[in-house]
Amino acid sequence: MLDYEKKYQGGLIAGIDEAGRGPLAGPVVCACVIMPLDEDKIIDGINDSKKLSAKKREELFEKIIMTAIDYKIVEIDHNIIDEINILNATKMGMKNALEGLNTKPDIVLIDAVKIDTDILQDNIIKGDALSYNIASASILAKVYRDRLMQDLDKKFPEYGFTRNKGYGTKEHILALQNHGFSEIHRKTFIKKFIVKDAVV
Repeated sequence: MLDYEKKYQGGLIAGIDEAGRGPLAGPVVCACVIMPLDEDKIIDGINDSKKLSAKKREELFEKIIMTAIDYKIVEIDHNIIDEINILNATKMGMKNALEGLNTKPDIVLIDAVKIDTDILQDNIIKGDALSYNIASASILAKVYRDRLMQDLDKKFPEYGFTRNKGYGTKEHILALQNHGFSEIHRKTFIKKFIVKDAVV
């Protein structure tokens, strides 16, 4: 997990990742984090957020924000996703997260996506499983978004957001067909996922 960090040893390294590109509802969340790389400050267990249990992610989230040199978490809402598409919304969120840092890094490691920045960047395929900083960002983004969707479940209980986090599960699609879409659904995504009995 530290191979890329060692490659850029000596510089201040940030990692960027997102959570929520695929769901039918809610925002995409992007996180940028600069983690200290001193041996005594490395957090055990940091990995791609998808490979961790929800409980482990929650534990690591708190450790990351307490340990980080700097971090920023950004939401890009469903309206912007519908307007400019999910890839451009993700790039916007990643750029805003990077520019929202109080500390400017020398290099930014990004999970696959290339963004518009004058900072040197390394775009790493499956970077959340290969870079400590990207994995840390993936945990921040995932936990933040999961908490947000759990809160939205209280406002829109019929869709099961606590369980599906907005993804197109059978339960979620059935709820869309029975209740129509809510104000936080991505209209362009619903068109792609629901053909029969479309609600849009």
